[in-house]
Amino acid sequence: MAKTRVAIIGLGMAAGHHARALLDLSDRIECVAAYSRTAGRRQVFAEQFPTIPISDNLDAIFENPSIAAILIVTPPGSHLELVRRAAAAGKHVLLEKPLDISLDRSEAIVKAAKDAGILLGVVLQNRFRDAALKLDEIVKSGRLGDLVEASAAIRNWRPQSYYDAEGRGTVARDGGGVLLTQGIHTIDLLLNYAGMPTGISAFVRTTPVHRMETEDLVAAAFSFEGGAIGSLNATTCAYPGFTERIELIGTNGTAVLTGDRLDAAFIDGTREIAGGETTGSGAGANPMAFGHDMHRALIGNFIDAIENGALLRVTGDDALNAHRFIGAVLAAGATAIS
Repeated sequence: MAKTRVAIIGLGMAAGHHARALLDLSDRIECVAAYSRTAGRRQVFAEQFPTIPISDNLDAIFENPSIAAILIVTPPGSHLELVRRAAAAGKHVLLEKPLDISLDRSEAIVKAAKDAGILLGVVLQNRFRDAALKLDEIVKSGRLGDLVEASAAIRNWRPQSYYDAEGRGTVARDGGGVLLTQGIHTIDLLLNYAGMPTGISAFVRTTPVHRMETEDLVAAAFSFEGGAIGSLNATTCAYPGFTERIELIGTNGTAVLTGDRLDAAFIDGTREIAGGETTGSGAGANPMAFGHDMHRALIGNFIDAIENGALLRVTGDDALNAHRFIGAVLAAGATAIS
């Protein structure tokens, strides 16, 4: 069977995990080009991954009819234009989170993909943790009963040096702070399990811990249709960084997802434990301090969708839900009485 030919655009911090995943899947995928406009990044990537061809010609990638899909790993503010180019060329897209820097631009990305009939996958790789997959199964089976509470805690640490990088933590480059850049992974999982909240109250802060434009501390409370309530705490101020946590309380039991580990206990006396083989969380000073297994599974699902029509586990519409929730939290925080 012919391999699916892909290209990577953007060779920054996250590109290494994509490259390792692509090499693991080399029996199915051929990465024919890895592009960055920066010569230094091309050189570093070439030294790390000498079997993947380097490119300094973005036009050639979009014009190459043999390339079926583009992995976009550039800063968020560049995503809309790149997705539109891919859509015009009929190439499927796997897009690093977040979709873009604003809800309008994010919605335009999803529309462009739908209008062109291309697949749009989003890199929210925590969906592919064994424990997260097991909790998804439990929720969909109804074993937890009716939802009573759904809460998440994201207590990361980023030193000031992280935000000193050009544009990081700004609206123009990243679109936001802890919610859109770090918290979106856990928020995506929470919404996948619990649905979209309705009434939202929030406090949003930029603390003295960091010099940055956007928020580094958020506390929110919300409700769901059906009467359940929930809360969210997200920060990059919690030294040295702690594993993210989701708690779901239902009428028939409680499930706690802590990073790679799930512990679900049910009123009927049964229990489900899954995962536990920690590969790191990226909660501390090094955002990429975790393995690439989840990226491999995500890219595998993306290729399955291209080759066999399999359903994408994380779609553009899924990512839009996270963007809309984050926007609602920030809006609630802007009107909160201090």
